[in-house]
Amino acid sequence: MHTLAKNAVADSFLACLEQSRHVTQPFYYWLLEDVLPEADVDTVAALPIPPPRGTEFTGRRETNNATRKFFNAEVQERFPVCRRIVDGFKDERVIKAIEAETGARLHDTRLRIEYCQDTPGFWLEPHTDIAVKKFTMLVYLLRDPALRLAGTDIHEGPPDHRYVTTAPYGRNLGLIFIPAGNTWHGVGHHPLKTLRKSLIINYVSADWRDTFELA
Repeated sequence: MHTLAKNAVADSFLACLEQSRHVTQPFYYWLLEDVLPEADVDTVAALPIPPPRGTEFTGRRETNNATRKFFNAEVQERFPVCRRIVDGFKDERVIKAIEAETGARLHDTRLRIEYCQDTPGFWLEPHTDIAVKKFTMLVYLLRDPALRLAGTDIHEGPPDHRYVTTAPYGRNLGLIFIPAGNTWHGVGHHPLKTLRKSLIINYVSADWRDTFELA
């Protein structure tokens, strides 16, 4: 990672992180408001990337790997907003602030940003992120009352994976957690009935296998 010139995405996120609400049960997570610059939220939500078709709803994103979209080099070249967001989350100020606030260890990691357009019927079973993910943030993109309960569900662990709460979905709201053995989360405790757009922002180990996904 390297230091970049002043960046509105970085500035917006840093202000957001400073004002975040830290929740400690059933695991540590942070609730966010005003994550990205206002104009960038609208631009990302309006990207001319059609929602996936023929999606299989199995409770796992990897079932539909062939249709997933990432802010990789090709997408950044096509859409300047994607490059701006990537540059913001490569800013050393952002990386240091995340480490200081959350305890994440982001040295020698790579940035991975997924653009999700989840269609009605989508759901994710309670799961924990794989160990090569060192940081996870969800940024929700739409202002739609029908999606108010369509944020990320928080669960307790096995054997029952009891539902605890849902991070509120709303335009430019978000959620951070540091993947660990107890960070059980999913989507679908409240059925998804309309298109749900979000970003998943991860810092991942340098040995991440699918390099075409990386920013």
